Amino acid sequence: MKVYISADMEGVTGLVGADDVQMGGRDYERGRVMMTGDVNAAVRGALAAGAREVVVNDTHSTMRNLLVEDLHPAAALVRGKPKPMGMLQDLDGSFDAAVFVGHHARAGALGVLSHSFMGHEIEDMWLDDDRAMGEIGFAYATATALGVPVVALSGCDVACAEAAEWDANVRTAPVKYARDRFAARLRPADEARAAIEEAVREGVREAPSRTSPASHTPDTTEHTLTVRWQSASVAQQLAGIPGVTPSAGDAAHDRSVRVSGDLPALFRLFGVFQNVAYALTGQAPYC
Repeated sequence: MKVYISADMEGVTGLVGADDVQMGGRDYERGRVMMTGDVNAAVRGALAAGAREVVVNDTHSTMRNLLVEDLHPAAALVRGKPKPMGMLQDLDGSFDAAVFVGHHARAGALGVLSHSFMGHEIEDMWLDDDRAMGEIGFAYATATALGVPVVALSGCDVACAEAAEWDANVRTAPVKYARDRFAARLRPADEARAAIEEAVREGVREAPSRTSPASHTPDTTEHTLTVRWQSASVAQQLAGIPGVTPSAGDAAHDRSVRVSGDLPALFRLFGVFQNVAYALTGQAPYC
């Protein structure tokens, strides 16, 4: 059994502020220790459920956050950037289950360190015009389109609730309870790691029952991605990409763009969107 772990940082045990998760922040090095601890708990859970191969993708910011020397020795690590598929790099239909560790709620939600990919630069995202989504939803939809069930997620309680809205079968491990965007009631670290390990163990054990005979065949159904940006300049530049158009159905359509395609292609194209936006704005993530 092969298990894939996408590891972000904002939803990690004990972390609540920008200084915890941004390189150069006063508590960033401690944040790296905490992130590695959460990921190791997930690896242990996957192994306990029978995984023979575990691949971890470091997906936060520079994608060089996990402490390589302290990572569980059974896990292979995908590290650094750029990555064409970002937080899903190296995921394909050969995996039996996907796990999201340290993920966070979408922009506009009152979850710990909530945002969608780019701090406040992205105001909203939708799949197929009417389903609001952030990183959890986009990654979930893309993984399942690749034929890989998402079986477990850890993060704050708001992130866990968001995952359940996409799939009630996803095992969740809330490691903190949001009190505001930069405040939370924390679970003790040992208790939080035990919850992560249990959620992953049970989720991976259930994975075969969630896998249909045809599930490893990629879903090539066409979907539509719409993104509303804070800056009209970003939307204007993105409209120069073939297939990308202004979203006339949005009241703020001068700041929104839409594009259609299969989900893996949209996920990869969205990485290009981010690169354009970073080049134009240079915004800090948590302003």
